[in-house]
Amino acid sequence: MKRYPKISIVTPSYNQGHFIELAIQSVLEQNYQNFEHIILDNCSTDQTLKVLKKYDHLTWISEPDKGQSDALNKGFRMATGDIIGWLNADDKYLPGCFQKIANCFAEYPESDIAYGDYRWVNEKGDVFQSRREIDFDPFILKYLHILYIPSTSTFFKRRIFDEGNFLDTSLKYAMDYEFFLRLEHKKYNFIHVNSYLADFRWHTDNKSVTALDKQIDELEIALLRHDDFLRKVPASARSLFREILKLMARTKRYLLKATKGYYFNQWQRHALD
Repeated sequence: MKRYPKISIVTPSYNQGHFIELAIQSVLEQNYQNFEHIILDNCSTDQTLKVLKKYDHLTWISEPDKGQSDALNKGFRMATGDIIGWLNADDKYLPGCFQKIANCFAEYPESDIAYGDYRWVNEKGDVFQSRREIDFDPFILKYLHILYIPSTSTFFKRRIFDEGNFLDTSLKYAMDYEFFLRLEHKKYNFIHVNSYLADFRWHTDNKSVTALDKQIDELEIALLRHDDFLRKVPASARSLFREILKLMARTKRYLLKATKGYYFNQWQRHALD
């Protein structure tokens, strides 16, 4: 028996008119019976508003905001669903995503945050890498050099926001990482859905492309905020300890993926291409 808890999708938007219609359509194409899609647009000057006006089912606002985190927080407060997803305007969901998430939360009711696997696509939507992930690991979340949990394939129980957890608007590039660290610190339960749920689009306007150094700086700020161990390490030795922990996290993730056969399966696919 299929279950249809209400799913709210929150999309921050700013001049992503080339991609936002694909994001909207990916929500509609879920063929899911109980959802809402909220779009918070920061006064886009491209074709975004023309696209938004085409879809009567949308709840959307176009007004100035204080950045992506501020827009998302507005949307999280507006959301009325039992489950809430964060979909950037240049990303999209894969077919069946909503039903898989609904089933996951029904099967594991103690879980608060569910995240799935995802694909990297280019500006044209061509897949150039499929990203299989591991089950949740706090050590790897903290110390890996990248955020391995993608916001675009992550969904939250609404109690996360009912209990006052929102993005830190002072962060512009690592707000998702800080948010996940904070939720883990508060002992909310993460669960991995072993299925591809979404496409993350790489293009020239990605923050990871245009502001990589700033993103790395914010990652370290967020880590120190939530890591009692590193804060106690003398500043003169902290960089060395950080590199050691990063290497340990990368090694652990590699071994966990290897035990599941992820690398072998990936090699097999490439050999057949």
